[in-house]
Order: sequence, then structure tokens, then C-alpha cells
Amino acid sequence: MTVKKITVKASGTYDVIIGRGLIDLCGSYVKDVTKAVKLGIITDDNVNAIYGDRAAASLEKEGFSVCRYVFPHGEASKNSETLVKIWNFLCENHFTRTDCLIALGGGVTGDMTGFAAASYLRGIDFVQIPTSLLAQVDSSVGGKTGIDLPGGKNLVGAFKQPKLVLADMDTLDTLTDEFFIDGMGEVVKYGMIKSASLFVKLGTYTAEELRKNKEALTDIIAECVSIKRDVVEADECEKGERMLLNFGHTLGHSIEQYYNYTGISHGMAVAKGMEMITSLAEKRGMCAPGLTGRLSECLEKYHLKIDVKPLPCELGEACMNDKKRSGGNINIIICSKAGVSSAVKMTVEEFTEFLKQD
Repeated sequence: MTVKKITVKASGTYDVIIGRGLIDLCGSYVKDVTKAVKLGIITDDNVNAIYGDRAAASLEKEGFSVCRYVFPHGEASKNSETLVKIWNFLCENHFTRTDCLIALGGGVTGDMTGFAAASYLRGIDFVQIPTSLLAQVDSSVGGKTGIDLPGGKNLVGAFKQPKLVLADMDTLDTLTDEFFIDGMGEVVKYGMIKSASLFVKLGTYTAEELRKNKEALTDIIAECVSIKRDVVEADECEKGERMLLNFGHTLGHSIEQYYNYTGISHGMAVAKGMEMITSLAEKRGMCAPGLTGRLSECLEKYHLKIDVKPLPCELGEACMNDKKRSGGNINIIICSKAGVSSAVKMTVEEFTEFLKQD
């Protein structure tokens, strides 16, 4: 399989490399983008057991001094307590501004490592090595970093672009079905907001078929990354177009919070959020007739069609802490048809009314 390279030109320019066997080659790739002597691998216990030693060996082979911090896996670890432990780990190992962090893992690892890199000594470099589908198509690219608060998801963070992203397709082979499905929630999102052709293509596979088709999956990951690259280059700090990437997330984050970040994964919550918001929009004539049905059929193919306890109107209060709020208004992302999306500004009162099911 050929290696694909997508270059992101934001506040910092970096490459997203998509291919096979990249973890065992990560040392040479990292050496090309940093003059650091010391590297800190930040990872969770699940990923560390599979890839930690291999990544460390490749980095050490290139002459880097490598140390490692391992935290318990899961969204429940993405908090200030873990972040402080990472800061203390960096302090205890005498990290300087010329050293570099390696985020080895999924979205939780990438978010926390990036925020630690943005804040420790007011900023040190970091590299993303995403090992989950969700992280490869979405969270490892674009520079959003952060942690969760009891009041909501990703409410504290910083924009910090990585020096490099290495998406090793081989890591997807070790994902459970649950985590593969989780990532497909974000993949469907990209089709809905920006690419009708991608949305149609997704409808030609089932989850099981796509997972076996490595070439098709690689092309789909590259297309998602390219879409995100274009959006980030146009609007790095989410003042306008980048808001579109949050389709399904306003209600999705509230669903995750409702379930206390357990039981329902991020991708599944986002999928439900997309379905809820599209259904409400269709009832109000804000999108093409039948779009909810088309979206639901696609979600069904990837085992993303789920039931949740709260109704949309019961999630409204949690949405008030959403990052897309501005004063007394909130920006809601709505797809008028597959591949076409926009941010619709509503007052809190209008949004509350919008969430009511007639």
C-alpha cells in the first residue's frame, strides 16, 4: 500500500502521513521534524500494552532519549487531574522547551497530550500518532486540544498544531468492533457536511465490508483528512467555517454528559446528535425531504443507529455550555442536504423551541 501524505498549512505547517508500518518507522519520521533530544510518550494502558515498546524502540534507535507516561484508558481520564499528573511527569523528567511529546493513542490521548504540550513551559512541540479510526480521521488533525469538566466536554483547552501526524493503518487491525464503529461516526459526519460523493460511497459498504477493504478505507480516511485540512486552513480557530465540523456534536456532547461519559462512545453520541438535529430540521423545512431517512440508513450500516433516554428538549440545558455559544446566541450546524452544511444562529429561546418535538 502506498503512503499518502497530506500537508496542513495552518499556524504551523505539518504533514499527515497515512500508511502501514509507520509505528515501527516513527523514529525516522520524528527525527525529520524535531531537534529534540528527549521525547515523552504519553499513552493509555491499552495502547501501551500493544504499541508502547515498539514506538519507544523506533525512537530510541534514532538516538532519542525516551520516557513514558501511561494513564488509565477512557474518556473518564480526560480531566484536570490527569493533566496535572502529566505536567508533573514532565517536570520530574526535566523537560525543556526544546523537547517534544508523542501522543500515542486515540482521541483522549491526543487531546490531553496536545494540551499538555500547549501549556507546559508555555509551549513545547508534540507529534500525533493516532491509533484509533476516530483519531486518524478527525481529532489528531487541526490542533484542537483540551480536557473535560463536570459541566461539559472539551471546555478547557488550546489550539496547538502538531509537528507531524503518523496514521498507521495497521493499528486499526487491533481495534475492537466497538472502536471501529466509534470512528465511523465522524466519517459519516464528513460526508454529511462537505462531500455528497463520500456520503454516497459510504452507503455502498457495511461496517464489516469496509473494515476488510484496506484500500477503500485508506482512501476514505485520506478524504476525511483532506476535508478537515481545507476547513482548518480557512478557519484555524473556529471563528466561522470550522464550526461545521461540529455537526452532531452539540447534542452529542450533551448525550455523553448525560451518560457520564460511560456506555455511549463519542462517535455513537455524535451519530445520534446528527440524526436528532437533522430530524428536527427536516420537520421545520430546513433541509431536503427524506434526508433524515438517508442518514439513518447510513448509520444503520455502521451500527451507529442507537436509542438514548433523553429527548432533544431534555438536552437543551447541557447545550448552554457548548463552545459554539456566543453571548445569548448559539450556532447550530444543519445540513440542508448531503454534502451541504451551514451554521444557523439562534437565540437561546429559539434553540429551546427548535428542540421541542411537535
